[in-house]
Amino acid sequence: MCVDVRGNKSFIARRAPGIESRIAVRRGTVWLSPPGLQEGSLDIAEDMSGVLHIYLPLSHFSPGNLAINIDASAIGGLSYESALEDPLLAEIGRAVASELVAETAAGSLLIEGLASSLAARLVQRYIRKSTGQSVFPAARGALDRRRLQRVLDYIETNLEGDLTLDRIASIACLSRYHFARAFRQAMGLSPHRHVSVRRLERAKALLTGGDRPLADIALALSFSDQASFTRAFKQATGQAPGQYRQKLGAQ
Repeated sequence: MCVDVRGNKSFIARRAPGIESRIAVRRGTVWLSPPGLQEGSLDIAEDMSGVLHIYLPLSHFSPGNLAINIDASAIGGLSYESALEDPLLAEIGRAVASELVAETAAGSLLIEGLASSLAARLVQRYIRKSTGQSVFPAARGALDRRRLQRVLDYIETNLEGDLTLDRIASIACLSRYHFARAFRQAMGLSPHRHVSVRRLERAKALLTGGDRPLADIALALSFSDQASFTRAFKQATGQAPGQYRQKLGAQ
C-alpha cells in the first residue's frame, strides 16, 4: 500500500495487466497492490513530496490476528486499485510516517497496532467489496480483571525488554486485533500509549536512581539511540533527560 502523506498534485500513471490510470495525486491518496502482482509500471511526472510504502505480510490477515471468520482465499480478492480516497487508511499512514520521523517509547507497539488496523480496514471494505464475501466478527472474549492484571504485570516486568503486541495479546489469550480494542475499553488508552507512559516513568526512576549513561537507558527502553530518547522525554516532560537528572540532583 502507498500513501501520499504530503501531496503536491504530481501526475502519476500506473500500468498493470488490464489496468491503466493517470491521476493528479493529493495528500491522502492511497494505492493498493495485491499480493502476487509481478508486472506493472509507475511513471511520476515530477518529484513526489512524500510517499509512504507499507508492506503487510499475509499473516496479518489470518483469523487469529483479526478475530474474524474469513476464508484465506478471499485475500486474493484484494484488487489492484488505481487510486482511492480512504480517510482512515490515509490517517493510519500519516501516523506511521509520524512515528518514523519522531520515534516514541512504544513505537513498535504502535506500528503493530496500526498494521492490524490496516489489515482490518482492507478486509472490511475492499475484500468484501471485490468478492461479495461477508465478514463476520468472531466470538469475542472479555478482558476480565484477572487477565488484565496479568497483562499489566507482564508489561511492568518487561518494560526494559522487547514488548510486542502479539506477545502481550497472547498473555490475555486474545487475538492481537481484539486485544487492542479490549485493552482500550478496560484502561481508557491503547496498549502502546500505556507502555509509553510506563516507560516514561521507568526512565524517570532510572534517571533518579543513579548515574547510568543516558545511551544505556535509551537502549533499555527500546529507543534506537539516545537522540530519540531525548526527544521523546523532552516532549513528554518539557526537560531533556540530562536536565531532569541535574534538577533532581540539585534538589
